[in-house]
Amino acid sequence: MNLYAFADEASTWIDRQIEAMERNHLKGVELRGVDEVNVSDISIEKAAEVRKKLDGHGLITWSIGSPIGKIKLENDFGAELDRLKHTVEVANILGTDKIRMFSIRLPKGEDPSIYRNEVIDRVGAYLDVVEGSGVCLYHENEKGIYGDSAERCRDLFDVFPKLRGIFDPANFVQCGVDTLKAWAMLKDRISYMHIKDALPNGFVVPAGEGDGHVAEIVGEFIAKGGADFTIEPHLYTFDALKTIEEKGGETLLGQVRAFETADEAFDFACSAFRKLAEDQAWK
Repeated sequence: MNLYAFADEASTWIDRQIEAMERNHLKGVELRGVDEVNVSDISIEKAAEVRKKLDGHGLITWSIGSPIGKIKLENDFGAELDRLKHTVEVANILGTDKIRMFSIRLPKGEDPSIYRNEVIDRVGAYLDVVEGSGVCLYHENEKGIYGDSAERCRDLFDVFPKLRGIFDPANFVQCGVDTLKAWAMLKDRISYMHIKDALPNGFVVPAGEGDGHVAEIVGEFIAKGGADFTIEPHLYTFDALKTIEEKGGETLLGQVRAFETADEAFDFACSAFRKLAEDQAWK
């Protein structure tokens, strides 16, 4: 098992993120927030600085945890494509060939099928940007986007053979999706997993404590050759969450366990997944 994490949940500052990764014996980071700046907005010079620091500690940037695609239909799409072009440059500097992305926020309460053609056009435009760059796009199932159901994720994968998948059990639980059925439908296109679990009421909990069937799905993922996992705690209202969650949306964090610090919550999430692994036959 290769374990990485969204280390900005331990700290907004890269030096403390490195401390958290080393403390938990992780291989590297899915980089999302860097010294209070979103990874898609850092300069090339900053990316080089981060790369040097990670290299110095034997850590890697596993993936760019970008916000690409987490925009509304009415947002400036030209600016979004420019942001993706810059993110590709950042990825190249950091030495990763992976960029996490989403499939457009849709108006609440409306039938997603109404917007399918627009979403397809935009995801296609994203893929055109990365063509020939050495970087691939990895779609994450997320709340409130076109790909928040297994069927619509499947639709995207069928339309775009080059699009790769990230499986997040908690996000599916929060959308009322049966994760076992979703896994059966999507597993052939899943490249790695985000480790996060949730209860039916949407509250995020450590891996194995929710309704995400994390142990069973991870076991099947490993059995088919999967080995890469990004731990995404979401057990503490970390600073970057204010810009990650939809404006005005309910975060559903901190409702089950109380942690005094971000470091404590981060360490607990890492330990919970390691314990889950130790308790399972696929350890």
